[in-house]
Amino acid sequence: MTLYSEITEQPEKIKALLASQKKNVEQIAAAIQKRDIQYVFLAARGTSDNAGRYANYLLGAANGLPLALATPSLFTYYKQTPVLKNALVIGISQSGQSPDIVSVLEEGKKQNCLTLALTNIPNSPLAQASDFVIDLKAGPEKAVAATKTYTSELMSVAMLSVALSKNKKAWDELAKVPGWMKQVLKQSDFISQAAQRYRYIDQTVVLGRGYNYATAFEWALKMKELTYIIAEPYSSADFAHGPIAMMVKGYPVFAVAPKGKVFDSMLEMLKRLRDLSAELVVISNDKRALSLAQVPLTIPADVPEWLSPMVSILLAQLFAYHLTVAKGYDTEQPRSIHKVTETT
Repeated sequence: MTLYSEITEQPEKIKALLASQKKNVEQIAAAIQKRDIQYVFLAARGTSDNAGRYANYLLGAANGLPLALATPSLFTYYKQTPVLKNALVIGISQSGQSPDIVSVLEEGKKQNCLTLALTNIPNSPLAQASDFVIDLKAGPEKAVAATKTYTSELMSVAMLSVALSKNKKAWDELAKVPGWMKQVLKQSDFISQAAQRYRYIDQTVVLGRGYNYATAFEWALKMKELTYIIAEPYSSADFAHGPIAMMVKGYPVFAVAPKGKVFDSMLEMLKRLRDLSAELVVISNDKRALSLAQVPLTIPADVPEWLSPMVSILLAQLFAYHLTVAKGYDTEQPRSIHKVTETT
């Protein structure tokens, strides 16, 4: 199994996750609703932390739940744990092995909080420390760079949000995600050719906002892991507050700008960057944004904004993969990192 095959099998993995975990997620949501949950306290690292960024937007917008991203070092090194009264404590980890993430859920249990693990290993230490577990059902992920486990994490978060809201229409929209994924994977050959244009770049910025703030971080992470490019993620709003001064003619900028609440803000930034002669790679389903790009990457027109991170990230993964090949690096074993990283 290769990184490329793991990217391309995501539609089927997401379909299986929906089929196998819906009832479990609905039961978890029912248990949450029996408690006086006031906010979510979420612990994760790396790619899983980016899934947490998605949860920050979705659970806030759709469920009215504020979300705080945990600082695990408070639980391990500093031994100064915050008060977690009325929190739903969530841990997200592909392997479920990292001691610092486990420590957050263990402390949540000590404080009588409801705890939930999202993991690909349902008998892992993280799962054992949790009241409830959502099994990602991604199957073995052999490539060091996480792809299918990330989209499974996003889908698990989305399923939990929908189960909490009891929105039947939203379940119907979730069911369309595998089909949308299959559509964007058809652009692989185009991306392979386009990546040649960028084989000599050594730095870039990646822009996203709203739900796709998470996508910007995950795209940048994949570029760092696989291509060793200095890739810095920003909200388009934050980028305007100083970092835009880096722009010179031909500077490469990657952006995720699907239709939705923040689209106009993203479009204005893309226009500004084009005026500055930046080199743009844009993921969107709006012709205005795509027309500004040297490399336009298209997601289906009917993808709603709240689900666009699950679809747009496949194009970002493909871009990172093909750029790695173009640069002559090993897609399966990036230097200096391992599949499972255990931090304390």
